[in-house]
Amino acid sequence: MKKLLSKVLLSAATIGVLAGCAGEEDTIIMAPVPQVQSEFTPSQQWSASVGDGVGHFFSKLTPEYAYGKVFAASRLGLVKALNPETGKTEWEVDLEEETSARLSGGITAAYGKVFIGSENGQLIALDAETGELEWRVDVDGEVLAAPVADSNFIMVNTSRGMLIALDQTSGEQKWTISTEVPNLTLRGDSTPATVSGGVFWGTANGRLAAAIVERGQLIWQQPVGMPQGATEIDRLVDVDASPVILGTTLYTVGINGQLIGLDLRSGKPIWKRTYSSATDLASDGSRLFVVTDKDHIAAVDARSGTELWSNDQLEHRLLTAPVIINGYVVVGDTEGYLYWIDRSSGEFVAQQLVDESGFAVGPVALPDGYVITTRNGDVKKLTIKK
Repeated sequence: MKKLLSKVLLSAATIGVLAGCAGEEDTIIMAPVPQVQSEFTPSQQWSASVGDGVGHFFSKLTPEYAYGKVFAASRLGLVKALNPETGKTEWEVDLEEETSARLSGGITAAYGKVFIGSENGQLIALDAETGELEWRVDVDGEVLAAPVADSNFIMVNTSRGMLIALDQTSGEQKWTISTEVPNLTLRGDSTPATVSGGVFWGTANGRLAAAIVERGQLIWQQPVGMPQGATEIDRLVDVDASPVILGTTLYTVGINGQLIGLDLRSGKPIWKRTYSSATDLASDGSRLFVVTDKDHIAAVDARSGTELWSNDQLEHRLLTAPVIINGYVVVGDTEGYLYWIDRSSGEFVAQQLVDESGFAVGPVALPDGYVITTRNGDVKKLTIKK
């Protein structure tokens, strides 16, 4: 529940009130750092900085590797393009306004541009080669999730339940699809996924939606979770995970809901399993990896939904979404540890304390290593020699 409350809601005051209602029996205890005999120790290649990072704010500013550069940003508005070999700054731009740019949704590189959204309800496009501002437009609601590019559009899912498609060249709005947003929702939104002319995204009312990219026409909506319970928190059903597409099957997971596999075209469920999560899934093509709302990590067979293993040793350590790096499942925690997990067994392979400021997002793979960003704005490239 602590992880849920830390992401939820409308204001710090609301969180404080909700947390204050908990009794002693609801006390959350973070699992201790496990004792791991590391099979390898990563080697740091370079370190850079992107301002003050995201601090303790909810800003999922995962770096992006594209066009031979690593793009990273801070919540206050500093955006940098870094050389992936040396870490040197190739360009930087400061988008800070009178107070703060409050960058939170991104980073996505496409069409020779870098797209970043903000809590101020803006989508910003920068030239990927120079950092020059291409356009900056207002959208309906906060942009907390990364945009997605397809068919000459850049699409954003906003906090007001609007999926908005804009022309990538001008930022002109082309179409909008609206979905219901309950009174109480998690702090976060689903990054859309696209394939074969369709766009798929999770909604705050517990559904996975599909639409035709070219026309913005809604095709289907499939419930992932149904509101249940006596309190509004119990009835949260947000689907904040980005859908995963493997062949003709679509996968997603919701809070207080299910991990579900659906037919891509019809939206009909193939299988459902009970998992509660508000973070993105990872996949190696045959397995799905999920971090639950209790910070248990599980591997599930993509064809059947059968659980292959579960690891509960990082309970309530406020984990990042899982990613696949060098063939391992990798998660970071709130105290700055990275954990490397064997995909087949769920056992720890290695562990490192990287930075005590902690992680908001997981590592990003490079051709010859990976990049991590810490909450205080450090950007590091590391490699593994087994």
